Amino acid sequence: MTWPDYDPAYPPSPRPQRLRLDAGRYWAGAVATALVAALAATVGVVVFRGVFDIDLVDPPDLLGTDTDLGRYVGWAVVAALAAAALLHLLILTTPRPRAFFAWIMVLATIAAATVPFTVSAPTRSRVCSAVIVAVIGLVILSLLSATASRTIRLIPRTG
Repeated sequence: MTWPDYDPAYPPSPRPQRLRLDAGRYWAGAVATALVAALAATVGVVVFRGVFDIDLVDPPDLLGTDTDLGRYVGWAVVAALAAAALLHLLILTTPRPRAFFAWIMVLATIAAATVPFTVSAPTRSRVCSAVIVAVIGLVILSLLSATASRTIRLIPRTG
């Protein structure tokens, strides 16, 4: 009995592929994501602090602005660019990078949104601060995932 060249029960394995990232377009999307995250932070602070006059739990002041708005915007921009760098690294090194990125972002967003509940402040201040952080995390997750979808290509491995 000879081994058949092709058995439909055991099709040949597909040619190995690797991911290729269009880095220029990807990082343009990452910067745009940081801008949208900063705008989401701005809207959150304006609505809760400006419209409803609710004091927010302030994160550390990265930009030295000494304002609620500057603190949230600074962290939104830093978080977006750090997440973009993480996703870029995952694309280059891991199988299924978007799945790993989604899990990391969801868990990091949950962790960041619980931080306001660790300080002594009125409940409404803690809830509103957590909402702003959660929205920023969701903005970053959704926009960077979409950016990756448009800038990653599968190419056959050579050799």
